[in-house]
Amino acid sequence: MMPSKLISLVALAVVFLPFLASPSLADVPSSDPVSPGTLCKDTPDPSFCKSVLPVQSTNVYDSARLCVRKSLSQSRKFLNLVNGYLSRRSTLSVAAIRALEDCQFLANLNMEFLLSSFQTVNATSKTLPSLQADNVQTLLSAILTNQQTCLDGLQATSSASSVSNDLSVPLSNDTKLYSVSLAFFTEGWVPKKKRGSTWQPKSKQFPFRHGRLPMKMSARTRAIYESVSTRKLLQTVNNDIEVSDIVTVSQDGQGNFTTINDAVAAAPNNTDGSNGYFMIYVTAGIYEEYVSIAKNKKYLMMVGDGINQTVITGNRSVVDGWTTFNSATFGKNLNLQRGIRLHPS
Repeated sequence: MMPSKLISLVALAVVFLPFLASPSLADVPSSDPVSPGTLCKDTPDPSFCKSVLPVQSTNVYDSARLCVRKSLSQSRKFLNLVNGYLSRRSTLSVAAIRALEDCQFLANLNMEFLLSSFQTVNATSKTLPSLQADNVQTLLSAILTNQQTCLDGLQATSSASSVSNDLSVPLSNDTKLYSVSLAFFTEGWVPKKKRGSTWQPKSKQFPFRHGRLPMKMSARTRAIYESVSTRKLLQTVNNDIEVSDIVTVSQDGQGNFTTINDAVAAAPNNTDGSNGYFMIYVTAGIYEEYVSIAKNKKYLMMVGDGINQTVITGNRSVVDGWTTFNSATFGKNLNLQRGIRLHPS
């Protein structure tokens, strides 16, 4: 038989137990100040998160701005570290240099993405429209991918083992910081109905019909297209993809260019897409080149003669000292709203 006083204490503990539990961040308005422990509870690494935030209470918006600002500072430091190694490239193997050059390129992208993200979070403390929130999530997510790509390239190169060991710690810590930035951004700026769901970037979806896209173009552009393509354009009036201009690539010299890279270089810079896509039509052939589309080449559409007809190929491999990142025959620098589309026709 339990004494009556003990029964009373047990009952009291049961009554007050719910009030002693830590509140979930989801139950707290994003603008309300809460402890770092509560803020960090749902982040990928709560312990690391708490070490970044100030001791006093703060809110999601201020915490996100702090983390993105620190992330930008850390990305600069990491880039300086990589540049320091590359300044002594005479002591490094070719494979190590290539891996570091990948990291250099990716670190520059990260700085650009973080600066853009900071401008957004610094401008408002309100939930963003879905598309704008998707755009910033794309940037912050791409940063995490870039970090892993850099590390993979260094670890895959045995001759860069010492460099890899030196850079792995800052890469790991910076990745944790970027993850916290992404978590806070999602909590503060992403619409609630999108939180917790599988995130996918939004973009306008064009309907394929019989394996082709409906296109809208001038009579001149249409004539050029049909002169090199064996397929007629679909005649539609809704959801057409507008084409502003077209150039052709042909190895026999009958097109505007004989290489894809020359055609890409000739494309206009920093277009806003209001007049449609700049089309590059690549006729059948095996093109042995490495095509890299720069960030300022926006709203490009590349069309080929079909599967196994227009082929872009190369012979770079990790065995020969190339990183996986640079072995792809076709690559584009990520830039939202650039509208790069590849279509086999």
